[in-house]
Amino acid sequence: MAKPEAKKSAPAQKKGKVMSVYKLYSTQGGKLERKNPTCPKCGDGVFMAVHKDRKSCGKCGFTEFGGKKK
Repeated sequence: MAKPEAKKSAPAQKKGKVMSVYKLYSTQGGKLERKNPTCPKCGDGVFMAVHKDRKSCGKCGFTEFGGKKK
């Protein structure tokens, strides 16, 4: 008699890097202040990612080049 094949379990999910929302804001004198710039196309509430040589929007793909030159 042949052995029945064992069921294969689903592969383990990889844990990705998650940006915490509280890191994008700070409080100054009782007012809420945004740390990262917002996207000019998408408007308020959509932050741009700040890289070494550019700023980019993850929602619409808008990119502003310029930054520190070596």
